[in-house]
Amino acid sequence: MFAKFITKCIVIFNTKSQKQHQVMLYDRLLLWLTIGLTCLGFIMVTSASMPIGVRMFQSPFYFCKNEAFYLIITFFLSLFILQISIDFWQRYSIMMLFIIIFMLVLVLLVGSVAHGASRWLKFGLLHIQPSELSKLVLLFYISSYLERKVHEVRTNLWGFFKPMGVMVILAVLLILQPDLGTVVVLLMTTLAMLFIAGAKLWQFFSIIFSGMFAVIILIIAEPYRIKRVISFWNPWQEPFGSGYQLTQSLMAFGRGACWGQGLGNSVHKLEYLPEAHTDFIFAIIGEELGFIGVLFTLFMLFFLSFRAMFIGRKALLINKIFSGFLAYAIGMLFSFQALFNLSSVSGILPIKGLTLPLISYGGSSFLVMLTAIMILIRIDFEIRISQYQAFIR
Repeated sequence: MFAKFITKCIVIFNTKSQKQHQVMLYDRLLLWLTIGLTCLGFIMVTSASMPIGVRMFQSPFYFCKNEAFYLIITFFLSLFILQISIDFWQRYSIMMLFIIIFMLVLVLLVGSVAHGASRWLKFGLLHIQPSELSKLVLLFYISSYLERKVHEVRTNLWGFFKPMGVMVILAVLLILQPDLGTVVVLLMTTLAMLFIAGAKLWQFFSIIFSGMFAVIILIIAEPYRIKRVISFWNPWQEPFGSGYQLTQSLMAFGRGACWGQGLGNSVHKLEYLPEAHTDFIFAIIGEELGFIGVLFTLFMLFFLSFRAMFIGRKALLINKIFSGFLAYAIGMLFSFQALFNLSSVSGILPIKGLTLPLISYGGSSFLVMLTAIMILIRIDFEIRISQYQAFIR
């Protein structure tokens, strides 16, 4: 079982030098970064969710228990994911794409509504968010498409627009929920993938300008989005109105200073800052752990994304095209989602309602992100096996 491999190393005998070399069959740095971010997320979700847990469910550990439940499920799922060959995701990428489109349509028909958005499907205790699953499924499809049609993407306009057409179909279904934040992340990730594949620059500029125009139209079409943009420009103009959430977030960072107020000592989590345990958990990290905690979190997020890019480059160098593009895509998805969340919380960009990967509360988001990282570990494992087989021949 592959689960056993990640706790062992194998010994390779060099016939020339007759020396033994230990080669790890998994990326140790990637694994420890994942464990570190997961532990940080669990601790901060527990701390940030206690007040709202008491008010809503008379239990300070309600959200902590839910997070632990999803952690256990995801752990066992990860052991299963690690044993699946990367070829499986390529072979069934189109089938998974049709399934996720069906699920997104189903959400619009019978989905559970919360905060004015219909994004969840309920199956007993499980609440599944298809918009989160669509991120990973789109990456499977685009990576598979580029493996088959990379030359067409570089030389043919139609080859560039076909994956963008799939992206548009998902974007329409997501906007109807509405979930503009996920659409922006998927658009940026898709464009970055096509750029890596070698598409022409003028195609990117045409898509970027078209996307900017579409986003402006979508913002104008919904009053709440206009309020978000106005509050982003000057949140202190209405500190108790449209700018309330952002001003509270900025004050939480200010209270944290360099060393923070100490774990559990946040004031803004006492329901002064809405969504403190989900979208705005980074502000609570800033308040309780200070600049040092913020820097440490950013360090881990950056190196996890960097490691994904490094694995993608290794895969492309040994001609594992699908694995290479998929690793790059996972790294960029992680980077863009983290970037937009951190930018929203700090007031650099308008609020989009995106979670911080592996840290924010949310079962579907955590499941998708951890599954993506397990796929990365599997890609790295297959690369190392290929290199070992080439070495012993």
